[in-house]
Formats: sequence, C-alpha cells, structure tokens
Amino acid sequence: MIKVLLVDDQALVRTGLRMIVNAQPDMAVVGEAGEGAEAVTLCHDLGPDVVLMDVHMPGTNGIAATERLAAELPGVRVLALSTFDLDEYVVAMLRGGASGFLPKDISPEELVEGVRTVHRGESAVAPRLLTRLIGTFVRASRPARAPARLDVLTDREREVLQLIGYGRSNAEIAGELGVSPSTVKNHVTSLFGKIGARDRAQAVITAYETGLVRPGA
Repeated sequence: MIKVLLVDDQALVRTGLRMIVNAQPDMAVVGEAGEGAEAVTLCHDLGPDVVLMDVHMPGTNGIAATERLAAELPGVRVLALSTFDLDEYVVAMLRGGASGFLPKDISPEELVEGVRTVHRGESAVAPRLLTRLIGTFVRASRPARAPARLDVLTDREREVLQLIGYGRSNAEIAGELGVSPSTVKNHVTSLFGKIGARDRAQAVITAYETGLVRPGA
C-alpha cells in the first residue's frame, strides 16, 4: 500500500485528491496539510511514501518544504502539483528534490500513475512540459555549470544523458542506441551516481545546465 500525504492550501482540492487516491486499491491517504511546515511535521509523524505537494501556498511554500524533506527524509518522494504550466518555481521544486511535476488539469488516471511512478523511484513529469519547462527556465535562471562536470561520464553515458534530456524513456533510448533496456538502465544508474542526480528530473536539469541539451534543439 502506497501511503500518500496531501499538501494544498485549498480544502476543496485536497478533498478531490483524497477521493481519487483512496479509490485506488494500492494506495491510501494517511494525512493532509494546508502548508509546507505542517507537511514536514506530518511526514516525520506519519512516514508517507509519496507527498502530493502544491507549489504555491501561504506560509511555507512547496519549494521550501520539499527542500526540507529532501534533507531530513530523503526516502519520501515528492510529486509537485501546480496550476501553472510555465512556472519557474517548478524548476526550483525539481532542484529542491521533487521527483516530478504534474499540472492540476491532468486526469485522475494520470495522477495515480504519477504517484505510482515516483513511488518506484522514477520521475513523473508531464511530457508536454518536460523539455519546454526545463529548457525555458533552467538556463535563464541559473548560470551554466562548468562542462567539466560531464568529464566523469563515458561517451555512452553522455549520449544516454542527452537522450534523457530530450525526454526519451529507457525503452526509447534502447531502441535508438541498439542496446537492451537493461544495459540502458545500468548506464542510467551509473551516470546518476556520477552527476549526483536523484532521479530523471534532476538528470534533465543537469543536461540543460551543462549545455548538453539546448532549449529548442
């Protein structure tokens, strides 16, 4: 059973999310919070597996709360939710340790699949937003990191990271490179460790920040 904590300052939104989550046979809502500091406290008390975290809230916002959770409870996966498609705070959420971002206009089916995805340790970022969002804001909001950061990668790992930056799945990467999915998975695990990426979303950010992938390319 996937234990889910809901964090949103609007009670009506939390009610809708609770109904969707509790209708699933493999997940259950274990608590709710109206702002970030309360969410962090509840995470320590309740030990959820996944936190559905609103970005914009009064008091402690979703960014600050996510950063605290990444530092204090790294095993808790945060899935950010926002009404804003092109919002620089989403990039801040991913940098802060969120495992993904989904817009609030997604379907219930997409939401629960996102919960399952981040629970598996993967990244859940809406395909329509991934390259557009990160490509728009990462390079504009933060100076590019030194290219030397990628020197620790093998040529094949750089190639895999580039394809991750373009939004390719492991299966798609395997097809493009002519290797098995398990080989791609090994490359992904290795390069994540070398660049310090917690998940796929942070790897995409690194691909943009280092110039390996360029916005609009």
